[in-house]
Amino acid sequence: MVGNDIVDLQEARQSRWEDPRFLDKLFTVEEQQYIKATRDSFTAIWHLWSMKEAAYKLHVQQYPCRFYAPKAFVCHCESSPHRVHYGAFVYYTTTKITAHYILSEARCQTAKMSSVCLPLVRTAHEFQSQKTRRQLLDEVAKIYGFTSTGLTLKTTELGVPKLYYNAKPLDIGVSLTHHGRYGAYAIS
Repeated sequence: MVGNDIVDLQEARQSRWEDPRFLDKLFTVEEQQYIKATRDSFTAIWHLWSMKEAAYKLHVQQYPCRFYAPKAFVCHCESSPHRVHYGAFVYYTTTKITAHYILSEARCQTAKMSSVCLPLVRTAHEFQSQKTRRQLLDEVAKIYGFTSTGLTLKTTELGVPKLYYNAKPLDIGVSLTHHGRYGAYAIS
């Protein structure tokens, strides 16, 4: 299983990221101290946020239940690999930080990042979703030798993506994300 999240940094600059109430809502006291101690608090905020989101997506795949508790997903960046703790659960994260986006991936074990970033020409949600899904399906078909006509991607009532081939569920974990001008997918 895998979870991932991408943040378009241009889009993120338009948010209320400097508002202390925003930080209090999303980050623990220790995480806020980490953010303030860095030279680039803007990047640190979105790095931690993408780690939390990737870990949340992975957790929901394992334990199907949607909830909103960003402060319960606690980031630890003092050693490599970075980790996100949620109660007794530990998720290992890998992050790619560029001048344009931050892309994080979470797994139950340490692993190299497999997420593929896609530049998107339009920011309409439906376009982003369809483009990212199509790229994921094409890649899965290529890797596993499936025909693209028999391969489908459906989401559960909790929003977890599931792959099917000829209407039969596949045991292949995937994650999708998009924000602003970027999308990404990961295959476990």
